[in-house]
Amino acid sequence: MGRHKSKPNPGRNTRLADQIQKDLATLIQRELDVSRAGLITLTGVELSADYAHAKVYFTVMGAEPAVASAALAEKAGWLHSLLFKLLHIHTVPTLKFIHDDQLARGIELSHLIDQANRPQGEPFKPSEPEDPDERP
Repeated sequence: MGRHKSKPNPGRNTRLADQIQKDLATLIQRELDVSRAGLITLTGVELSADYAHAKVYFTVMGAEPAVASAALAEKAGWLHSLLFKLLHIHTVPTLKFIHDDQLARGIELSHLIDQANRPQGEPFKPSEPEDPDERP
């Protein structure tokens, strides 16, 4: 008899990544000291095809990204074991935390665009976000 190989299921991978992100966010909020690591927000989870490894992307407020990354790396094994208890799957991925600088990069690019679009004689003033309630 030959072995049956199942095709990777991209829908399952996405659902599992979303569930891991949701559960990890709760665990991080409960297990990590905010005064040390800052306020950590998970922005995404990428799973390998065999579900053995997960890249967990995060942003942080109130602390340096390196400090938050070190705190997350220190707790990665503990978070993995707690995740194992929450998720009832055969393989719980090892966690690798990566600082996501896309938000800061987007803000920086927005400021550069505002600066480039202003008239020459005017001093630079960052644009205010539009408030739909104050429209005429």
